[in-house]
Amino acid sequence: MRVLKPALRSVTATVLAAMARVVTGVRPIWSGTSPSRGRRIYFANHASHADFVLLSACLPPAERQRTRAIAAADYWGKTRLRRLISVDLLGAVLVERNWVERKSDPLEAMLEVLDSGQSLIFFPEGTRNMTDEPLLRFRSGLYNLAVARPDVELVPCWLENMSRVLPKGEFLPVPLLCRVIFGAPLAPHPEEDRRAFLDRARSALLALDPRQSRAFA
Repeated sequence: MRVLKPALRSVTATVLAAMARVVTGVRPIWSGTSPSRGRRIYFANHASHADFVLLSACLPPAERQRTRAIAAADYWGKTRLRRLISVDLLGAVLVERNWVERKSDPLEAMLEVLDSGQSLIFFPEGTRNMTDEPLLRFRSGLYNLAVARPDVELVPCWLENMSRVLPKGEFLPVPLLCRVIFGAPLAPHPEEDRRAFLDRARSALLALDPRQSRAFA
């Protein structure tokens, strides 16, 4: 089974990317960067369980194969079926969000992936945004990753329309056009504290939202 997993994940990623393009017509907008062979942390807004599939579909095949999504263990690891889908088929990295009850350090799991030469898809809000706000307050994870691995690029990615394609509680997607807008990489400034960096990263991501630019037009 261990031998089959990489091949199985490769096939699954290719099939899901094709499905995402068929259902959403998704296209990438590389407005602040371009595809890279280097390690990256793609951080994005989070509105549905299929967000990482949409983002992954916009990466070149080689980059897609070595990019893994961070997923909540309390949801995706709750049943054997969900773990099979998330870990074995999709290659997700499950992390525990409850810092009181968790048995392992989520940062260590993410750093292990980066140190193996792979990239990450990360959702700094920590949970799906079901509010009317465009973005929730960022949690500390992105800052901790940035400080621990300052040589890894942090790329903001705005996922457009996914909250409408797969609303909460729905299983079948609604065909709507989507885009993934990739912004310019950022890194912590010297002497910049945690909150200041997270606020700056949040602003950089929010600036990619086309609705924001239309609001000030």
